[in-house]
Amino acid sequence: MPKFFIKSENLKENEEIWITGNDVNHIKNVLRKKPDDLLNICNSDTSQNYEVKILKLFDDKIICKIISNKISNSESKLNLTIYQGLPKADKMELIIQKCTELGVKEIVPTIMKRSVVKLKEKDKENKINRWQKIAEVAAKQSGRDFVPKINNIINFNQIDYQKYDRVLVLYENEDKLSIKQVINELKNEKILNLAIVIGPEGGFDEKEIQDLSKPNISIVTLGKRILRTETVALVVSGILMYELGDLN
Repeated sequence: MPKFFIKSENLKENEEIWITGNDVNHIKNVLRKKPDDLLNICNSDTSQNYEVKILKLFDDKIICKIISNKISNSESKLNLTIYQGLPKADKMELIIQKCTELGVKEIVPTIMKRSVVKLKEKDKENKINRWQKIAEVAAKQSGRDFVPKINNIINFNQIDYQKYDRVLVLYENEDKLSIKQVINELKNEKILNLAIVIGPEGGFDEKEIQDLSKPNISIVTLGKRILRTETVALVVSGILMYELGDLN
């Protein structure tokens, strides 16, 4: 059954839920839903799920009646944030879509010294809005109870590492500390608030790596092969969700 996200403000009196925005057209004209049809609704503010029955369909809203509250456990206990070095073309869209499916909670597009993409200020807001919509669609498709937040674009030196229990920096020139070693440590520490930092197409500048000397930061290697930036995001998210999250 399709799942749609609402905000708390869409919860009305008499156990009604009003669906608004682009979902109205999708439900009416794509899915061709009618009164008495059932839908799954998730409040993205609280992750509460509902089974609802359609009462009335209008051009600007759909009025539904709550039939029951549903218990869902589709969210991982691992709070994973990705700081993604801003890539070219549509690679960011792929990263957001697939990492949403894997269970990532937050994605922060990050400008680094070797980032090729140069966005004008007026274009940044449009990009964020588009990326957020991609995350929402992917969250619906994968049955999540939470839409990952796509943050505003920041510079590398603006990353707040103190927000996390541990930060993993995936560096192609690291040859000693493997991600497997760090994961074994994290299992014992029961880490739940984790961030990964991934360079753009050209990788990290050496100075960027040299400046990372905080105790909760681990600079790790993925092995002998160098992966594309979009591949790193998907591989590492999958590994961490398997080892520390809910994919196992």
